[in-house]
Amino acid sequence: MKSNLKIYNSLTGEKELFTPLHQDKVGMYVCGPTVYSNVHLGNVRTFLSFDFIYRSLQYLGFKVRYVRNITDAGHLTDDGDVNNDRFVKQSRLEKLEPMEIVQKYTVDFHNVLKLFNLLPPTIEPTATGHIIEQIELTQKLIDKGFAYESNGSVYFDVLEYNKRGLNYGELSRRNIEELFENTRDLDGQNEKKNPQDFALWKKASPQHIMRWSSPWGDGFPGWHLECTAMSTKYLGDQFDIHGGGMDLKFPHHECEIAQGKACNETAPVRYWMHANMLTMNGQRMSKSTGNYILPMQLITGENNFFEKPFTPSVLRFCFLQAHYRSVLDISNEAMLASEKGFDRLMDAIKSLNSITASTSSSFNVLEWKQKCIDSLLDDFNSPILIATIFEAVKFINTLKENKATITAADLELLKETLNALVFDVLGLYTSTSNNNGKLEEVVNLLIQMRNTARANKDFAQSDLIRNQLAAIGIELKDGKEGTTFTL
Repeated sequence: MKSNLKIYNSLTGEKELFTPLHQDKVGMYVCGPTVYSNVHLGNVRTFLSFDFIYRSLQYLGFKVRYVRNITDAGHLTDDGDVNNDRFVKQSRLEKLEPMEIVQKYTVDFHNVLKLFNLLPPTIEPTATGHIIEQIELTQKLIDKGFAYESNGSVYFDVLEYNKRGLNYGELSRRNIEELFENTRDLDGQNEKKNPQDFALWKKASPQHIMRWSSPWGDGFPGWHLECTAMSTKYLGDQFDIHGGGMDLKFPHHECEIAQGKACNETAPVRYWMHANMLTMNGQRMSKSTGNYILPMQLITGENNFFEKPFTPSVLRFCFLQAHYRSVLDISNEAMLASEKGFDRLMDAIKSLNSITASTSSSFNVLEWKQKCIDSLLDDFNSPILIATIFEAVKFINTLKENKATITAADLELLKETLNALVFDVLGLYTSTSNNNGKLEEVVNLLIQMRNTARANKDFAQSDLIRNQLAAIGIELKDGKEGTTFTL
């Protein structure tokens, strides 16, 4: 069945039949977080989309090597000002060492993704762990004439790249001449030959904390270089799938293509995949406008946008009701509807255990299963998959009302398929307990421990207790009369 998989390739703008480089094996690289602040809800949507794709590939029978990096160095907001390094700026704001910032927000990233039941990648490399590889790549690009050193920094020569018959702008469909015409000169960029040239290595100013020695002096790597270094190291000079958010198409992914082709004389990626953006209440999420919410604020209910807390699994279910390439808008109404749909789905699955088999089936389970598989084969169409799953939910409800029948074999197939699709592919989950009395005692004990931690201003421990409880569906609510919880 996996031989019929079609993937929308952002490079060609078309759905293409997926043919992996190596039979039944997939190499997939996804751009990970820049760990200088809390992971935001839009990031979660992107990583959740590729978690679903990862799970789907495995379900379809592929063995997947999934690489997702951690950007913990070299993320400049522009190439002209080394003081715009996000880690250095945040370290000054929080009065912490840059690597303390990295550790703090890497832990936050992993905790949040665990709440949403994302599978860990096969390999999770860091930029700081691959400085040697980035220096080697930079030297290789210099040796091949695609890069040049200037005042201790090294830049990729975009004009030279295009002069050799290559096409900088092919992914984002930007015209190189227009790029040069429309680019204003920025302060500090006079060391570049051309405004569109991008940094491979930046000279560190005397006050710059994150720095490494190199053939060009002390400095740090450019943002785009790390992904080329890590993806090719673990997946080869060419690999199957590269994913990320739509906002990374240009310049980040465009630069990756150029670096890969210049270094290895081959297109680095066969299928480019991009997840679309997340909006809230019909508007772009932005701190400056106040239309903004962190994942934990939605889970705990500590916000002004939603009338109640929502479990991570309900939010995951909401996200997957939109195709990964579509803009997804969340609102109070959308979340309430998702919660209702999620509960209906879980109730149907539970009720299968009480269904009595018959001598005939009034529902073609094999045909239904194939429709589910077809939705995955069609560019991982999660909304169609969910709609097809709810055809089974409707049938299960008629079984409960004794208005339909199912054979023992079909009942077993239905259970097996629903469990695989709902829990393994969609990654949904629910928590139950057969002994709520003892559970309440344990939760109350944890609340006491959290209160002690807060009194001691150990907010990291306090947040950890709350987040871990939320991960299993137990929501804490702080009020004037103390902390309460809901199961």
